[in-house]
Amino acid sequence: MSTNTGESRPAPTPALTGAELLRWYWTLAELNALAREMGLPSGGGKVAVTARLAAALDGLPAPAAPAAPVPRRAGRRLTAPVTGATVIPPGQNCSQVLRAYFVREIGTGFHFDAFMRDYIASHAGHTLAEAVAHWHATRACAAEPQEVGAQFEFNRFLRAWHAEHPDGARAEALAAWRAHRARPRD
Repeated sequence: MSTNTGESRPAPTPALTGAELLRWYWTLAELNALAREMGLPSGGGKVAVTARLAAALDGLPAPAAPAAPVPRRAGRRLTAPVTGATVIPPGQNCSQVLRAYFVREIGTGFHFDAFMRDYIASHAGHTLAEAVAHWHATRACAAEPQEVGAQFEFNRFLRAWHAEHPDGARAEALAAWRAHRARPRD
């Protein structure tokens, strides 16, 4: 968190430099508006748009786009009824059919967390009974605090703020967030 005070955030315009753009917090809406104004693509998420804008503002070529994700095969999706012997097909998503099965087998505490979403997406050919075993095997890891992705800056800030201010109120946290994002990052 920056301690710089006295500086005010500039308007998001094509007159900024890439370095100045990177010094400040911007909403995705602000970044998309600037990208459209500059004739740049605004897709790909906040990190990609920011990198594209910073390069364009400095007169550099756009950074290489990451490889496109492998599309899921549109194949057979599971339909009710399913059992523990049911095999997860390629491209299966975390559907209501699966949710109903897991709630029945695991209990009402079941939810599709990152461990289960990843398992369903990457374990075609495995059974739902194996998925239930995976759920139980990952509960210790799931109970530990997980790292919040860099694209979720607001959530990261709130987690850190509440760790420093365990008795702090939501209004105080939001005021601290507004003050934080109004300051440069350096």
